[in-house]
Amino acid sequence: METYDSETSYLRQLEARSVLPDGFQCAAREIRFSPSERRTQEPLRMNLSLIVLDKETPDFGAVFTRNKFPGAPVLIGRERLQRPTVRGVLVNNKISNVCTRNGYEDARGLLGRLGELLGTTEESFFIASTGIIGWELPVREMGESLPDLVSGLEPSSVLPVARAIMTTDAFPKVRRAAVGRGSIVGIAKGAGMIEPNMATLLCFLCTDLGVQRERLREDLAWCVERSLNRISIDGDQSTSDTALLLSSGRRGPADPAEFREGLLAVLAGLAFDIVRNGEGIGHVLRVEVGQARNESTALGVARAIANSPLVKTAIFGNDPNVGRIISAVGDYLGNAGEAVDNRRVTVRMGGEEIFSGGCFRLDAEKEERLSAYLRGRALDTKRIPWPQHDKTVDIEVTLDGSSPSVEVIGSDLSYDYVKENADYRS
Repeated sequence: METYDSETSYLRQLEARSVLPDGFQCAAREIRFSPSERRTQEPLRMNLSLIVLDKETPDFGAVFTRNKFPGAPVLIGRERLQRPTVRGVLVNNKISNVCTRNGYEDARGLLGRLGELLGTTEESFFIASTGIIGWELPVREMGESLPDLVSGLEPSSVLPVARAIMTTDAFPKVRRAAVGRGSIVGIAKGAGMIEPNMATLLCFLCTDLGVQRERLREDLAWCVERSLNRISIDGDQSTSDTALLLSSGRRGPADPAEFREGLLAVLAGLAFDIVRNGEGIGHVLRVEVGQARNESTALGVARAIANSPLVKTAIFGNDPNVGRIISAVGDYLGNAGEAVDNRRVTVRMGGEEIFSGGCFRLDAEKEERLSAYLRGRALDTKRIPWPQHDKTVDIEVTLDGSSPSVEVIGSDLSYDYVKENADYRS
């Protein structure tokens, strides 16, 4: 179990995880700008980040949002997947560059300037943006900062970028896996608008292991589906979600099974960090559903529980109102047209059996134990800048089929989540 008693102790651990794999450099810088869409008393802050390889690589892959109103960075990223080689990615926070009049041209113009500074072309770079939807990028200020950004490239730590890509995140997120002679290092940002397809976040992964493009992309998609695509905070899917994996190949080939296992460990760790860092989170939910008619049904039931406002608010209040869990299961199965034998369904919370044989299994003592269980897994919702603990509220559902178990990581719904999003642009 990972526990920290201060921001300092957490950052000390992150520094050890953040050493860049061979063949990579990165940098981050802050700029100030005044948005044309809204008057502000003071200029706003934006962070620019850059991750680059020492030389172009043919081995890269990405997974993007399925939102039908994607941002310009996603449109450009999909084009880059057809390129023979790439060099890196430029990232900004504060503004997501979605559906603005010149967003596509603005992004390409910035990449063109970056290409000139690094002796290559705009097509060598991905771009990723996160933040307010609908505002235009401050192109002039961003362009003027690019020379300083490039001159600050260093091959040491990715932690400055992990910090710079944050928006409403309370703390940076870095995960690392040693595989063979090399490593996989990943960073991510995300605290709200978190729901699968794709997981409503930005995630950047670097490895110095040699993995050919086709297998790298297959592994990335497989691991994303089982990590980033199985978390939820609020059921809202963003327009800018991107997970990007780049390989320098400096440390030679890796065992295929070990590489996939390491990549999944990095992504699963980042996914968990995102949920426990979610906006206004008071509890992290771990919902496991097994023995459904098929995996799709199991996943649908798990998401229905994790996304139920009634389940989420009850857990925030440390109230074991377990009827809401059964209701969420029944709602999903009924609307999906799935048959189920209620007498074969079992539901547990914190290991306590709360439903079986078609009936609730509750009494006064069990209710008190469940309430204490919820209180013991609570987080402070006031955005403490380090992970307080990694305890979860465990909900286990067994249906009447034979499919393997699936797991979704979710969260409760607090007053502070509402306040965070009501004040997001203020």
